[in-house]
Amino acid sequence: MKKDKMRVYIGFDDTDAVNSDYGTGKVARRFIKLLPADCKVWGVVRQQLLVDPAIPYTSHNSSACVVVDCPDEFSIDALKRAAIAHIEAMSVPGSDPGLCLADEGNHSLPGLISFGMLCTSKVVSQKEAIEAASHAHLSGHGGTNDGTIGAAAAVGLTASGWSGRFIEYSGLRDSPENVAVAVLQQHNIRVISLDRDACCPRPEDVVNTKGWLRPRLWGNEAVLPVKPAGAGLWESLGEKRNPDKKKT
Repeated sequence: MKKDKMRVYIGFDDTDAVNSDYGTGKVARRFIKLLPADCKVWGVVRQQLLVDPAIPYTSHNSSACVVVDCPDEFSIDALKRAAIAHIEAMSVPGSDPGLCLADEGNHSLPGLISFGMLCTSKVVSQKEAIEAASHAHLSGHGGTNDGTIGAAAAVGLTASGWSGRFIEYSGLRDSPENVAVAVLQQHNIRVISLDRDACCPRPEDVVNTKGWLRPRLWGNEAVLPVKPAGAGLWESLGEKRNPDKKKT
């Protein structure tokens, strides 16, 4: 049976500077509004890369990947042009922005996945990023172009299906602080207990998200890890850092 859509991964990195009003995550999320009419965003995933004194970064050395579902016959050149225009318009002076784009059938994905994993534990070079993305689109858009490293890693880690947290997915930012498991399930967010004696959260149970609903990308799904907080009550793992206008 012929597929009716294809998935495209668009990685952004290093679009901000120390005094920026927004970070790369917000740049990635704003790209959603620029998608061609036939394309729909599946989610935007933040990826955490290695934090090391040898690596220049603005705040936490994270990059972001926009995951887009397009009609199977769609030409991704339109997406590439839109993404290039967006990163060039949104990147601030002093940044080193990079962009990576690959569809799910791209021959570079296995190499990008391995490269992304490497970026979580080792200092890598632009040359290694270019080699990993040999069949994908990879471009620098200012400064040192070091953002190509994080952009390639964002695509690889997200395409692996087992890394990162969603910063946009099915209207998660409109969710109330306390939300029923059934409602999360309706939004295709799987709720998983990480308690030692784990039982399955029931549809009628309530999850306290602490005002920060950020599912993980596990098994190519949006998964919200929770821990028990009382009878019929759960609490999501993780919470927002101290207020910072650039955080996602």
